Amino acid sequence: MQAPAHKPLIGITIGDLNGIGIELILKTFSDNRILELCTPVIFGSSKAINFYRKMLPDVNFNFQIIKDFTRVNPKQIAIFNCWEDEVAITPGQLTDIGGQYAVKSLVACSEALKAGHIQGMVTAPIHKKNTQSEEFPYTGHTPFLKAYFGAQDVLMLMVAENMRVALVSEHVPVQDAAKEVTKEKIASKLKLLQQSLIKDFGIDKPKIAVLGLNPHAGDEGLIGKEEETIIRPAVKDAKHQNMIVMGPYSADAFFARGYHEKFDGVLAMYHDQGLIPFKSLASGDGVNYTAGLSVVRTSPDHGTAFDIAGKNKADSNSFLMAIYQCIDIINFRNGYADNRRNPMRKLTRQILANAVDEKLEE
Repeated sequence: MQAPAHKPLIGITIGDLNGIGIELILKTFSDNRILELCTPVIFGSSKAINFYRKMLPDVNFNFQIIKDFTRVNPKQIAIFNCWEDEVAITPGQLTDIGGQYAVKSLVACSEALKAGHIQGMVTAPIHKKNTQSEEFPYTGHTPFLKAYFGAQDVLMLMVAENMRVALVSEHVPVQDAAKEVTKEKIASKLKLLQQSLIKDFGIDKPKIAVLGLNPHAGDEGLIGKEEETIIRPAVKDAKHQNMIVMGPYSADAFFARGYHEKFDGVLAMYHDQGLIPFKSLASGDGVNYTAGLSVVRTSPDHGTAFDIAGKNKADSNSFLMAIYQCIDIINFRNGYADNRRNPMRKLTRQILANAVDEKLEE
C-alpha cells in the first residue's frame, strides 16, 4: 500500500534523561516502516541518543543531525540538537540534570510546534519532582502546554482502541479532588470532550458517559450530595445543548460491566477513578492526549520507569501507539474524517497488525 504524498513532521521529546524515554524512541524508530507514516524530529542531543544506543546492540537506528528544519530528509530520522553540553547520564536515578534537560527538550519542541515547523508532538515521560522550578512552575506536560499555547482550558484524555476516558481533575491530592468537581468545570470538560471527539476522532454525534464522584454515585444522596447538586444538573444542562450525555454512573459497576465500550467517551471526576480502570483495561496500548489545544500532543500512558531504565526492558508499545494516535489526529484535523477513505489510517493499522503478528511469532 502506498502512503500519502504528504507526511507530517512529528516532534519527539526525550523526557527525563535517566528514564526510559530515549530507549522507547530507539526501539520505536528502529522499524523503518514508521517513516512511511511520518518524519520524526527528535529534540534532544545526539550524544544522549548514542549513549543509550550502545546499550541496545540489536536496535538499528540511523539518523541525521539538523540545525534548521529546511534540512529535514523525509526518509530519515532527524535529531535537532538542543544542546551541545557533555551531560552526566545516570539511568534509573532521579537527578536535577535529568529534569533540567527534559525541560530543554520540551520547550524546544514546543517552540517548533508553535512556529509551524512540525505538525505534532509526542512527549516521552518526565518526572514532576525534578522538573518543577521557578523557570518551570508546572506539575507536568498538560499545564505547561495549556499556558504555552494560551488555551482557556484543556482536557486530559486517555485513549485506547476500546475506550476514551477524560478527567475533570488531574494531578491534585485526593483530599482536594472533590473541590474540583463544580458544575462549571464539568460543563467545560464536557464541551472539550465533545469537540475533541468530533474534530480529532471523526465521531459525528459522540455519546458521552459521566461518572459520579461518590461510591454508588451517591446512592441518591445517601453517600454524598455532589451527584444530585452538581453532576446531574451539569449533565442536564449539557443535554439542553444538544449533547448526548448520560449519567452519573457508579464508577465501579460502569467499568466492571463493560459500559465504557458503549460510549465514545467517559468523563471521570478525578485521576485514579479514570486511570486505574483505563490502565487495567487498555492492555498497554493507552495514549495520553491533551485535548483543547490548538496543536496535537500525545504521549504514552506511563511514567519514567526508573526501575528498569537502562536495562533494555522497556516496552515501547504505548509510545508507538502515541505516534499512531498523533498522526491520526493530525489527519482528522486536516479533513480525513472518514476512516474508510483515510489511506494514512489504513496504513497505520496495517503496520500495527503486522508488528503484532511478528511479536506473536517470536
